[in-house]
Amino acid sequence: MTGQTFDWMGRRISFRVGESIAAALDAAGIRTFGPDTLGQETRYFCGIGACQCCLVRVDGIVREACITPAKAGMQAETLEAHHD
Repeated sequence: MTGQTFDWMGRRISFRVGESIAAALDAAGIRTFGPDTLGQETRYFCGIGACQCCLVRVDGIVREACITPAKAGMQAETLEAHHD
């Protein structure tokens, strides 16, 4: 364990420096990231931010999990988890 973690839906996720949110979630056994605004399940797919299949909310902002670096202490969640 590296000691670096971020929060995913109340669960601490360990990551390596430079690793994307999607890669860290995948390593933790999390393969889907909840439904998008059209109800389609989001997931780690292209790995370059082009397909928009891995959208998550990070510290309140919608981001592509595959190209967003994991940072210690960040709060990440599914799109549907956000409550205005």
